[in-house]
Amino acid sequence: MTSPMERLKDKLTKEVLWIYILDLLKERPMYAYELKERIKDRFGFEPATVSSYVVLYKLEKEGYVTAEWQESETGKPSRKYYKLTEKGRKLFEEGLEFLRNTIEKLEG
Repeated sequence: MTSPMERLKDKLTKEVLWIYILDLLKERPMYAYELKERIKDRFGFEPATVSSYVVLYKLEKEGYVTAEWQESETGKPSRKYYKLTEKGRKLFEEGLEFLRNTIEKLEG
C-alpha cells in the first residue's frame, strides 16, 4: 500500500507529465527519449518511456506541440522532434497559474 505522500508525488509528477514536457519544450525542440532524460535530470523523477510517447502523441493530436522528423548528420536513425506551439505555451501558463493558485490557497 502506498503512503499519502507517495500518492501525492505520483499525482503531481507522472499523472501530469504534460506540464513538465511543455516546460522543457519552451527551451527548444526535443525528441521523446531526450525529454524523458531531461525530466529525470531536472525534475527528479523518471516517467515510463511509453508514458512519454503517449503524452507526446496526445499533445500533438490536440495541437499543443508539432512534430518533425529530422535526419541525423552522423548516420544515426532519424528522430522525431517535438516543438511547442503557441497553444501549448498558453496551456503551460494556464497549468502553472492553476498550480500557483492552489499552493496559495493551501498556504492560506
